[in-house]
Formats: sequence, C-alpha cells, structure tokens
Amino acid sequence: MKKIKYILLAGVAALAMSSCSSDFLDTAPTSETGSATAFANTDNAKLALNGCARVMMNPYISSQGNNGEGTIQMWFGNYPGQDFYVNLNGWALLINHNNHENPSSQYLYYPWFYYYKLIGNANTIIARIDGTPGTDEDKQFIKAQALTFRAYAYFMLSQLYCKRWVDSNNGSTSGLVLRTDEGTEDIGLSTLADVYTLVYSDLDHAIDLYQASGKHRGSDEFFLPDIEVAYATYARAALTKNDWANASKYAKLAREGHALMNNTALLSDGFCTHNSEWIWGGYSASDQTLYYYSYHAYIAYNSNAGNVRTYPKCISKELFNQIPATDVRKKWWLDATGYTYTTSNGQAANSTQLAKDARAAYPDLLSNATVYAYMQWKVRGNDTPGVGELVFFRSSEMLLIEAEAEYMQNNTTAAQNALVALNKTSGRDPEYTCTTTGADLLTEIKLYRRIELWGEGFDWFDMKRWKDTMVRHNYADGGNFLATLAITVGPMERNEWTFMIPTRETDYNKAVKNGQITATFTLPDYN
Repeated sequence: MKKIKYILLAGVAALAMSSCSSDFLDTAPTSETGSATAFANTDNAKLALNGCARVMMNPYISSQGNNGEGTIQMWFGNYPGQDFYVNLNGWALLINHNNHENPSSQYLYYPWFYYYKLIGNANTIIARIDGTPGTDEDKQFIKAQALTFRAYAYFMLSQLYCKRWVDSNNGSTSGLVLRTDEGTEDIGLSTLADVYTLVYSDLDHAIDLYQASGKHRGSDEFFLPDIEVAYATYARAALTKNDWANASKYAKLAREGHALMNNTALLSDGFCTHNSEWIWGGYSASDQTLYYYSYHAYIAYNSNAGNVRTYPKCISKELFNQIPATDVRKKWWLDATGYTYTTSNGQAANSTQLAKDARAAYPDLLSNATVYAYMQWKVRGNDTPGVGELVFFRSSEMLLIEAEAEYMQNNTTAAQNALVALNKTSGRDPEYTCTTTGADLLTEIKLYRRIELWGEGFDWFDMKRWKDTMVRHNYADGGNFLATLAITVGPMERNEWTFMIPTRETDYNKAVKNGQITATFTLPDYN
C-alpha cells in the first residue's frame, strides 16, 4: 500500500481548524490560508478526511501509549476488564477502576481529549464541504464519511462518560458536550438521550448520502468510513442503547461483503493486516509507525518493546479453560495446563519446558522476551517495535451483535443460528452446536464475545453495559491475576463505571457545572 497522504486539520499549524494545545482545548479561529488550502477542491478535502483517519492512529499529549484508538482499546477496554491479564502492579489504579472519579487524571481525560479532536476535524469538514468546488457525488461521499467519524466519536465518548442506558431513566441522565459546528462558545451537557439522537441522526444522514453519491471507498482504503462502517457503528450503538431491532438490522447490513476469515488467516494474519473480515481499521506501516506508542507495541508477542518483552499480555486462565478443545481459537494462547511455572504471577523461566515449547512453537518470539502462562499469540506485529494495522470493526462482532439482539427479542432460533455461523460454519469449531435456550443462551453469547473479541478492547465496555460484576481471581482461587489485581467490582461501584467530566473541560467550558444537564440540544441542519 502506498503511504497515506493527508491534511491533519487538528495539529497542523497552517490548517488548524479545531486544534488542541498543551492547555487541552485551544479552539483558535481557523486561519483563512488554512481554510482556502484544505477546501480549495474536493481532492484536498479528501486529504483532510484522511487526516481524521490519522487522528485515530496518532500519538498525543506527549505520553507513551496515548495513540488514538489503540489507547482506547488497550487501556480502557482491555486492562480494566475481567479477561485480560498483565503483570503490572504499578497500573493498579487504571486496571482496578480507580480513575473514574479523579477528573484531573490523565487517564480520565485522555479519551475526552482524543475524541473531541476527532469531532473537531469532522465538524470542520461537515461545515465546509458543501461549498467546496467539486462534483456533488464527491461532496456527498465526503460529508457522509465525516458524519460517520463524528457519530462514532460521540458514541464512544458516551460509553465512558455517561451512565448505562438501563440506569439512565430512558436517557434523561447527563450526556456530553454536543458540538456540531465550528463554534467555540461554552456549551453545557446534553442528556444521554440527546447523544443517541445525534448519533442516530448523523448515521441516518450519512447512509442517505452514501447511497445518493453512489460512491465507495477504494479497495485498499479500509481505514476510511464507508456505508458498511455507518451500519456497524449503528449496530454497536443500538446494542448499547438496548435498541435490539436496530442492532440486529444494522449488524446484518454491516457484514454484507465481509466474509469471515478462514482458520489459516485466523491463526496467521496476527490481527495486524486487514482482510475480508475487517469492516474498518487503522492504517500502519513501517514508514508510518508510532514506534513504542502503538497498540502493537503494547501487545504483539513478537514486539521488541519492553511493554511486551517484560510484560506479555495473557488471557484469564478461567476464560481459557472454558474454550472447547475443538475450538481453533484456543491456539491464540499458550496452554499451560500440566506445566510448571511461577503461580504468583504466571512467569515461566527459560529453563522450564513451558518456555521451551513456547519458543519452539513461535520462533519469532524474541530470545530476551519473557514467557508467561496463557500469554497471547493472537496479535503479532508486522515490524518492530509495534507496526500493525488495527481493527475497529469485524464481521465476527456483527454476528455476535445479531445473536445478542435476537436473543433479547425472544428470537431464540435466530440467536442460535448466528452463533452457529460464527463458530461452526466458519470452521472455528467444527464440533460446535447450539441448543441452549433462556438465560443459558445469553451466557453462551457472552462467552463467545469474550473469546472471539479478546484483546480488541471490548472487555470493560461489555461488562459495563451488561451490568455484570467483574470478578478476578488469583492463582490460589483458580485464576491467574496478581493478588493486587484479583478484585471484585460491582456494577454500581466506582461511580457506576462512569468517568467524571475532566477538569480540563470544566476549566475551559464554564457551562459545564458538576456534571449537571445545562444544555438544550437541537439537531444540526444537515443541508
């Protein structure tokens, strides 16, 4: 693939449409020179749209590990979940959910910073593309893509900074600061219902524009939105809102044309190279790398980064033990059953048979890398220290959304069929059958979400929306977590798993007061 060329609207001085400075939110007016350049024609506007894709794969706030969407997956989806283990005592505050009520914490405000940067870029394109010289079809397609970026960003923010839909009194609890133009005035918090109204409306209009344009992204432009990405965002948002009919409807639409990868790809692609199953992802290559900042530098088993060599990422032993022996996905992790290793943390010395067998099976594991029981082989890197494309949506997730949404509509057979399509028809487990019903069927759907999507940033988000209690056990109690991380967190603890609004927003925006709803939201004019 050729190197991606782009205009990054936020962060490039000459084209700073909605930028963020060291003071967190610096929304200085657009320079006229920048405006003229970025929107001189639709070709330039396409480069600005590529800039949105770059925002999702870019380092921020001068802190290693803050890398756009990879940070959300790793630090906010994986680390604080129930199924992802890493030997990091020093990260207990984040892993144990202790940052939710600390509005000055970097870990609390980072997602706010990142997603509003993406929203600012999208807002600029949405506001200016209609007046840009070019064909109507090009302008419709670019606008649809920008609306998709914005809808995705607001939905992701809502999962972190808003209460669960089931605890929101039909969306009447606090939402977000909903900015839909290039204005910089103080705006108070909306309701959560307003957030979903905007997300749905943006996606509805995007879908209409995609269809009107008759255009599609290029065959190698998996990093840009297309109509399937709008469908997938709709499906994930509807699932989180308990809007089961729309969740199932859009999940089916999103996975059309995205066949599940076969077992060879499942075990060899390493979740670092896009394939037919990927609906949307982030671009990475050796000449456009985030080095030690990237997601793959934190997880890829063959990375030379210290975050991997010293602290490889592992699956929960208890989840691993629930995977059938006939399931090919069990090969994503190092089976330590019957081996000797240190049971306080899972480490296996180089002299142990477990370490020797691991290196024999995966010769690209570096000689100075530490072996841990149940360490992962699912994700590898294309180059060191952390080069790899990052998946945002896959058709496997869409099948799992279908299964859950159909179950919630009492369509038992449809839910079972979705699981069969994912597990048996795909070849992942040729012995799989699904005969469970009732609460047992929901438990099975949850189990296969946990297996299939492990390490892709769903763990904490799923447990929050399910309102499940997170339980981690140490080795003495049958698990593999460190004693300091082997905790139980109920759904109503830790501020109900809801992040407070960061002080760097409240210091800047005086209309946001103590998380109270202070804004009356009106849908934007899309014309």
